[in-house]
Amino acid sequence: FEGPVTVSMRGTAPASAAKDLARLIGRLRSEAGIDISPTTGPATITVEFATRADLRRLAPTAACFVVPNVSSVADYKARRGTAAVDWANVVQRQHVGIFVPSDASPQEVRDCLNEETAQAMGPLNDLYRLPDSVFNDDNFHSVLTPYDMLILRTYYAPELRSGMSADQVAARLPGIVARLNPGGAGMGGMDTSATPKSWKTAIETALGAGGGQGARRAAADRALMIARAQGWTDGRLAFSHFAVARLYVGSDRPRAVEEFSRAAEIYRRLPGAQIHVAHIEMQLAAIAVANAEPQKALAFADRAIPVVRAAQNYALLATVQLIKAEALDMLGRSAEAQALRVDSQQWARYGFGSDAMVRARTREIAALGAQGSRG
Repeated sequence: FEGPVTVSMRGTAPASAAKDLARLIGRLRSEAGIDISPTTGPATITVEFATRADLRRLAPTAACFVVPNVSSVADYKARRGTAAVDWANVVQRQHVGIFVPSDASPQEVRDCLNEETAQAMGPLNDLYRLPDSVFNDDNFHSVLTPYDMLILRTYYAPELRSGMSADQVAARLPGIVARLNPGGAGMGGMDTSATPKSWKTAIETALGAGGGQGARRAAADRALMIARAQGWTDGRLAFSHFAVARLYVGSDRPRAVEEFSRAAEIYRRLPGAQIHVAHIEMQLAAIAVANAEPQKALAFADRAIPVVRAAQNYALLATVQLIKAEALDMLGRSAEAQALRVDSQQWARYGFGSDAMVRARTREIAALGAQGSRG
């Protein structure tokens, strides 16, 4: 956008949405230096809430999405399939619509607001090779990171304007980044090689909802094979190991532990990947509980909890706390376990939404404890 950006909400917004949007706008002003403010009238960015079912009819594979030159679901329906809503035709952003499910959990709504608002204003594409960013389809990060804010601050630097050529932008970027992030000088070295479509397809099949378990495992193994053939040592290789591990948890725990451990080893070497490691440690803590290894589970959980809390992933925080509670019960520390379960409820309600979903996750983790006790 050229000039001030305004944001409004319409539709039946969840109770938490206004506060989360206000917090996001505040961060964008202070951390990205963008002239952005809320409004109740017509806006440059309109966030419309609709049911998940209604949105899936428009974008079957997206939890939430952003469209240029529209300000409502009805507007998008009328223009769908035309050049007006094709981002490739946008030279300067004028009006953008963000569509978010009204019946999602508070955390999912907040995550949608973060990613889609950033994409409404800045880069549109996701890159699997970025570890410290919400602009990555691995979905480890919940809210915009300092790296994301730096990218947006760069995007809105006064040296850049709509309509410039790629060469013109490239010529100005070194000076802009040197001014905005002087401490980053000489710290490059990230693998910027392209990600083959075959790997993306394999990952999407492996972690998607459709297909049988055998086909998904085969896809995960294929993704890992492609990653190794590409010679990657970055987050794409780590995520390949992670995908394999996820699919072997129920049938081959030793294989799952091995793959999770390899993924964590890679993520530990990457800047900004602490939340990735914490997510893996949650998985390893759950396996340890199921294997009747409570001390090991506590070690994993205690390392993960502060990282997850700092990343504001409250669904994951509640999950790790519930796993830790099971480990404490196994050690006979029932009072500590119960206190932790009570504390986890506030995070679980925000992270999972309905009480039914909270109870389902609690039962799922309790079953791991029962399995470990029997073992």
